[in-house]
Amino acid sequence: MPHSTRWSSAAAGARDTLPMLIGAAPFGMIFGTLVASGPLAAWQGQLMSMSVYAGSSQFIAVGLVAGHTGMLVIWLTTLIVNLRHMLYAATLLPQVAHLPGRWRFTLGFLLTDETFAVMNGYYRQHPGAPLGHWYFLGSGLSMYVNWQVWTLAGLLFGAAFPGLQSLGLDFAMVATFIAIVVPQLSRLPHAGAALAAGAFAFLLRDLPYKLGLLSAVLAGVAVGITLTRWRQQGGIGERGRA
Repeated sequence: MPHSTRWSSAAAGARDTLPMLIGAAPFGMIFGTLVASGPLAAWQGQLMSMSVYAGSSQFIAVGLVAGHTGMLVIWLTTLIVNLRHMLYAATLLPQVAHLPGRWRFTLGFLLTDETFAVMNGYYRQHPGAPLGHWYFLGSGLSMYVNWQVWTLAGLLFGAAFPGLQSLGLDFAMVATFIAIVVPQLSRLPHAGAALAAGAFAFLLRDLPYKLGLLSAVLAGVAVGITLTRWRQQGGIGERGRA
């Protein structure tokens, strides 16, 4: 049942996000290591984690910066990769639409793949929970602090362990994403988005500059949002609402 106070609700959100924190830790440390061995200064890498706060986009941006790619290309590429958050936002919006703008802005900034997985499960069990936004805040803040700590660890110790990114630690994040995605496939918009993205990624895998992957992201987001709107308008029966 939902918690009775703001702080107990926030603490519960942080606690329930703990498995995601563990999965993201190696990913954050590898990012810091890549920055330490690349053209960016350490403070720039930490600032990116603090202000951008999007792991996949940060990895892509660091790689593009190292390749002396133009700023416009970096901006467009990271924008496309992050478009999946539109689907997350569309899913959670009914639960937070009543909140003041400062709350929606804060929670929107803290929304990541991991936090979405936690919050989507929470709101499905407790729709309309009066303190759900505090649970959301606890989950989001714990992920944010976790990402900053492990980025800093990678920046500080990356030079001492230059081969860290080759040890296979990044599979922890792959396993985390599998844990995030699979439970969501019971819902039609998410299943449709996953199928569309997977199909496009496979069919366009030979395109240069990762254009196949970017196309897959766009296709998945488009299909997911379309199915979400169709469901909200009553275009799908109860069986499709599972």
